[in-house]
Amino acid sequence: MKTFAALFATLATVAGFLMQSPAQAAPAEGKEYQVLKAAQPVTPGKIEVTEFFWYGCPHCYDFEPDLEAWVRKQGKDVVFKRVPVAFRDDLLPHTRIYYALESLGKVDALHGKVFAAIHSERKRLLDPNEIADLMAKNGVDRKAFLDAYNSFSVSTNTQRANKIADAYKIDGVPTIVIQGKYVTSPSIAGSKGAAVQTMDYLVTQVRDKKL
Repeated sequence: MKTFAALFATLATVAGFLMQSPAQAAPAEGKEYQVLKAAQPVTPGKIEVTEFFWYGCPHCYDFEPDLEAWVRKQGKDVVFKRVPVAFRDDLLPHTRIYYALESLGKVDALHGKVFAAIHSERKRLLDPNEIADLMAKNGVDRKAFLDAYNSFSVSTNTQRANKIADAYKIDGVPTIVIQGKYVTSPSIAGSKGAAVQTMDYLVTQVRDKKL
């Protein structure tokens, strides 16, 4: 019986080591992250983290809680930005939603509710009236939202967003870019957890000036 117990303890130790070893390996370029050939400008003196997303993307919706939890843990030297991406012109209303909310100071309050309306309530949110109804339901003045949605500044930001995505060579979402150069995502890293670990690694490397 003692022999069996000793053998079990040894096997458990070996299994634990094997399970821990991959997690201890540093993320590698070409595996968990990629490097843009042309780095994009970033906020001076800060570590810039940019998420490219689309409200209609189920993977973005799934990743959002992990991403928000990660952002809350970051230091003051980290600047987090979002850029909505529309891969087709008929999806541009989703980009306009984000910038309209941003102009009204309502992104933090309603970003998740827009995701939930599309993915849990099965709303398309491509018609301005349907979008305004959702906003009114969540306490935003309907006219104020539509004025923002149709404003020149939101139109300008909507057009600019896809140009930014083109400059970053974004071909899928969600995609995270650290310091305008280092690219990762759940699909690149292999999982949501691996993407978060890679983001931690890249931020630390940039902070320590090792990248």
